[in-house]
Amino acid sequence: MTQQLAAYSTSTGEAVQFWILGTIAVIGALGTVLCKKAVHSALCLAGTMIILAVFYLANGAYFLGIVQIVVYTGAIMMLFLFVVMLVGVTAGDSLKETIKGQRWVAVLCGLGFGILLVGGIGNASLSEFNGLGAANANGNVEGVAALIFTKYVLAFELTGVLLITAAIGAMVLTHRERTERARTQRELAEQRIREGKHIPPLPAPGVYARHNAVDIAGLLPDGTPSELTVSKTLRERGQIRDVSTEALNDLRALEQRAEERLERTAIEPATFKRAEEASK
Repeated sequence: MTQQLAAYSTSTGEAVQFWILGTIAVIGALGTVLCKKAVHSALCLAGTMIILAVFYLANGAYFLGIVQIVVYTGAIMMLFLFVVMLVGVTAGDSLKETIKGQRWVAVLCGLGFGILLVGGIGNASLSEFNGLGAANANGNVEGVAALIFTKYVLAFELTGVLLITAAIGAMVLTHRERTERARTQRELAEQRIREGKHIPPLPAPGVYARHNAVDIAGLLPDGTPSELTVSKTLRERGQIRDVSTEALNDLRALEQRAEERLERTAIEPATFKRAEEASK
């Protein structure tokens, strides 16, 4: 009787943990959807996944909690974040829908997921369960494996098929058939020479600029920025940082110090000669 009451009751610590972390998880989920910047959305989703892992660990599902952190938060979400950072998605990018009706499909999928969630919660509240002791009798890993490969094997296989289909679809959508043969490095060099363009390799970004970032134009010897050192894509997006003013100021200061030193070296020999004549 005591075990049954413990299974159906919630302690004060569990309630406090649920309401605090649950509120943060909901805020992170809303931030994932409402944030305008893709990087902020990815960070909010990563925080929500970490809180879900804490819930798993608090409920005795240690294997699922570790997998949630290592696989989803540590690998998949960080991969998304790095891709977003490398691609450079900003709030100024076009948000025009390329597939018509995708918002309505998303709304229908959200409603369907909500119905499944309500049904699952209702089933859990009305039916009896054995508790964590019986579920993890032979270990949490073995208990999860038994459920995946026996009772929920069909759902597991369908999820795998869905993920594989999504991966193949992404590769098909991003693949472009080449209509002509790729030119070799020698052919590209000969073309540059014939067209009279910049024959040597392009200079690296950040040269003489005290920075080596790709969004900082390299500086010429006179301190002016060189457009050859930055990507055309970054230039069209307006994401290039201009450090030429700072460099020109440093160059003027250097020239002024050089002039002062030259004036000192020109004055010092005459002073020494006068001192020698006075001593004689």
